[in-house]
Amino acid sequence: MNDLHAWLSEQHHGLRTFRTFQQRLETLSRDDPEQRGLCRLLSSLVGSYVEAFDEAPLPVEVADDAYHRLLTLVASINPKGDASRRLADINRVAASELWR
Repeated sequence: MNDLHAWLSEQHHGLRTFRTFQQRLETLSRDDPEQRGLCRLLSSLVGSYVEAFDEAPLPVEVADDAYHRLLTLVASINPKGDASRRLADINRVAASELWR
């Protein structure tokens, strides 16, 4: 997750970044099966955002806000935490929204 966060922190706020993020999540899921559930939840979260704005005008405010929410969410995940921390991370991601 740290590598994913580092990469994300250097990206533009556009939809292409979110699509690439999903691809990186797929790779992480394959390479680190213990993170598969979390990766799937993150991918679903990002996917719903991409679908909502694909081929539609994306206001800069919305893009910036969604990007910062995702960046903050990824930074808060501790893949080395104990079982209760990992469950809390999973639940937080499952309850998250990138835009309102």
